[in-house]
Amino acid sequence: MKQSKTILITGAAGFIGSSLILRLLQKGYRVIGLDNINSYYSKSLKVDRLNLIENESLRLNAHWIFYKCSLEDSKKVDEIFLLHKPEIVVNLGAQAGVRYSLQNPSSYIQSNLVGFFNIIENCKNNNVVNFIYASSSSVYGANKSIPFKEKDSVDHPVSLYAATKKSNEIIAHTYSHLYNLSCTGLRLFTVYGPWGRPDMAPILFADAITKGEPLKIFNYGKMSRDFTYIDDIVRAFELCILKPAKSNLKFNHSEPDPSSSSCPHLIFNLGNNKPVKLMRFIELLEENFGIKAKKEFVPIQKGDVEETYADNKKLDDWIKFKPNTSIEVGIRNFVNWYKSYYLK
Repeated sequence: MKQSKTILITGAAGFIGSSLILRLLQKGYRVIGLDNINSYYSKSLKVDRLNLIENESLRLNAHWIFYKCSLEDSKKVDEIFLLHKPEIVVNLGAQAGVRYSLQNPSSYIQSNLVGFFNIIENCKNNNVVNFIYASSSSVYGANKSIPFKEKDSVDHPVSLYAATKKSNEIIAHTYSHLYNLSCTGLRLFTVYGPWGRPDMAPILFADAITKGEPLKIFNYGKMSRDFTYIDDIVRAFELCILKPAKSNLKFNHSEPDPSSSSCPHLIFNLGNNKPVKLMRFIELLEENFGIKAKKEFVPIQKGDVEETYADNKKLDDWIKFKPNTSIEVGIRNFVNWYKSYYLK
């Protein structure tokens, strides 16, 4: 696939979206970005990410266009697709956050279902050759089988956020079956690193540690997460851009694997395959900041799960890559960025 192709990225001002766009511009792609820059978390952080992209695009003399647009705005989305005719679409735009879905469920329906439909419908109508979308490890829900495998059941979500992500996978498969649209879903496992989301544990914990405030530790610290570094996430997306999903010619209809299909639709775990205990994660933050955290142990919140753990063999088999950044290196890079951005 030639690097001069046009790629449309939703969630362009987001953590993963902005990081991916920087990589794609450096590789010579033409990139169209969409984001509504909502107030779910700091708008200034999103604007700073976009400024970083703008500066890099000017330095590279790269083809970069940004639209402030909600995915639910079908008229505007239609216009952007018709104008730019992207060959590849990466859908990273969504209402994020498991806990927030308990407070504002309607935003998840609008962004993650209506918005997703608008994007994939335009992929069908405009002959997009490769559609890649972000799913989530949260789809595994109440599943206790560790590590999580793509063939595991995801029929018992424990949050509305997870339910919308599973819905995305089902919708994508349907479009792949009906219209031969190549679709790849990547189930993301706790992404962290520089320019990360302030509603997630790394920045929440870093804020508490540096401000000397109590750090809320859910489930009394008895949790672990398959923390996956941002550069590994971006690399996997980049390789999936180069390799659209294909039909599984050996698909067994009698014993169907939910992550594969007779149509060009694939689902992969995108995780580090090395879950880290929450208390170890906090220890590494303390070491890198040189500050001891004040800890407040509290019960688990509704919608949370105790452990996430990705089996990433299937992804490695497909793109010959699996995340490999150690938690020690990742936390060090994150803390260095945090100090330069928040403590400057």
